[in-house]
Amino acid sequence: MSQTLMSDLFAPSMPGWVPETALRYLAHTETGLPIRALARAAGCHASTVLRQIRKLENRRDDQLVDEALRCLGHACIRSSHTKFPTDPTKEPAKMTAFPSRISPTPDEDVLNQQARRILRRLSEPGAVLAVASEMDKAVVVRDSDSGTTTRTAVVDRAVAQAMALNEWITCDAPGRISRYRITSEGRATLARLLAEAENQARQGFAEAQAPFAGQHRVWDTRQTTEQGEAPRRQRYNAAESPLTLLARRRDKDGTPFLSDDLVAAGERLREDFELSQMGPNVAQNWDRFLTGGDRGGFQPGSDVGRGSSGARDRVAGALRDLGPGLGDVVLRCCCYLEGLESAEKRMGWSARSGKIVLRIALQRLKRHYQELGQAGAMIG
Repeated sequence: MSQTLMSDLFAPSMPGWVPETALRYLAHTETGLPIRALARAAGCHASTVLRQIRKLENRRDDQLVDEALRCLGHACIRSSHTKFPTDPTKEPAKMTAFPSRISPTPDEDVLNQQARRILRRLSEPGAVLAVASEMDKAVVVRDSDSGTTTRTAVVDRAVAQAMALNEWITCDAPGRISRYRITSEGRATLARLLAEAENQARQGFAEAQAPFAGQHRVWDTRQTTEQGEAPRRQRYNAAESPLTLLARRRDKDGTPFLSDDLVAAGERLREDFELSQMGPNVAQNWDRFLTGGDRGGFQPGSDVGRGSSGARDRVAGALRDLGPGLGDVVLRCCCYLEGLESAEKRMGWSARSGKIVLRIALQRLKRHYQELGQAGAMIG
């Protein structure tokens, strides 16, 4: 759709992430703009626009797509008149008054930030986005080899709606609880978002996270700072965390090396850590906090150090409870996604000792969340 049609029909409050096909659909269904006028503005045949509108109408069987279109239908549409002529043989479309802004929908920056987090989680083997019809949040869950389900992320329903409308996620069997999986378009979008973040880091935002995409894996990099050393960047495969790899291993008696509740505790910390990176002061030096260096960069409860839903405070509380050693290995393996072998070398431990220490740390982390009660069971 041309920029002229965009500016003439839709107010500036229309989010920039809305696909062109959805804009044409809304222009036709909400303002009564004829398909031929839309085709002329887009520089394509009317049958092309008609196919796009019919396809989107059929996609409204998906509850997230339907909700997204209903929210966007209440955008600032200048309904008093349009510069495009209408068919004189048809009854003029009834115009609707729309509110001044689309409060339920996220802006483009928020969507990109949240999508990078959620799509990365959905790239993990067995991960789906569960959406219940009566809930305001959507939850990313992952099925383990033992048949249990681990919750790994939570996202606002409005973000999930935008992702579905853009065809980044899809649901094969809608129901009271619908399960969405990442699509090829979603993987391509994730690669683009990671590449954009990498480009920003190269252009001078060295303190920000610096992820990028590989050809066959969801590669990411994270900057860490050791006391007395220059900042360094670590590369890892975001779709395969050290925790999930270790959870597949089994002891001599055949039992999993990490039980499901220990994996859930580690995922809980990782989710809070990722949420804490989204607020102000994202370059928080957690290593310095652990090793007892200068802690002036963060004070729990302060406005500067506060991330999404207090996630920064929760991470700090968990690391403080674990202390140096246990906190270090959890931070590296669960949050930085650093491999066990690399973590052992960095901390000067003997080979193959890291997995034992990590299991002990996860047991202590699990107890920490149990002591928090109801708050410890929440993600996000």
